[in-house]
Amino acid sequence: MTTHLAAQPAAGRRNTAAVRRHLALQLVFELALPLGGFYGLQAMGVGQWLALLVGSLLAVPWIVHGMVKRRRAEAMAVFTLVLMIAGALMTLVTGDPRVLLIRDSWIFGLIGLWILGTLPTRRPFILAMTQAVVTARVGEEGWRTWLSQWDGNAVFRRRLRVLTAVWGLGFTLDAGVRVVLAMTLPVGSVPLVSTVQWLVVLAGLITFHKRYVDRHGLKA
Repeated sequence: MTTHLAAQPAAGRRNTAAVRRHLALQLVFELALPLGGFYGLQAMGVGQWLALLVGSLLAVPWIVHGMVKRRRAEAMAVFTLVLMIAGALMTLVTGDPRVLLIRDSWIFGLIGLWILGTLPTRRPFILAMTQAVVTARVGEEGWRTWLSQWDGNAVFRRRLRVLTAVWGLGFTLDAGVRVVLAMTLPVGSVPLVSTVQWLVVLAGLITFHKRYVDRHGLKA
């Protein structure tokens, strides 16, 4: 019994480390690689249109690899992949690099609306997204104990819905800012400015989330 209890924290630490590695790889392959590809190709003399097109598709192998590795096509990965390819095809037809720049706003805007759409359901976004984190920290039994509050605690439900609303609004407003940036700034500066802007928004959302969870005792 003691050995079993001691093994749970160790497994939790391994799972948490795995989640962090996955998030770090996401930042590398979905943000840094496309951004570096665009500016690297520009430095080599490639035109903005082609550099944006190639740079935007550099994340495709990473997304496909993730689906193959997990042996399942997750809805969000498929959704992102379809929008990336659709944006690339539209750019080929129109020849307008700003179509690719606006594509990211479609992704973030639809994600934001989807998050907000989960608010009235029995599994709002935050409840679904925290399962992996809570399970990694306290195990399956701990997750079930934490989840049991959803049915019997109205305050708990309201606070999770507040977090869901904040994340949904954050993504939706970010999408609107991306459209403005894509349509008004010089094409060459939009990828960098949009990436920095998103990292600032993400840092703000994570900071608010952590403080709200700590303040209201929502940790498992």
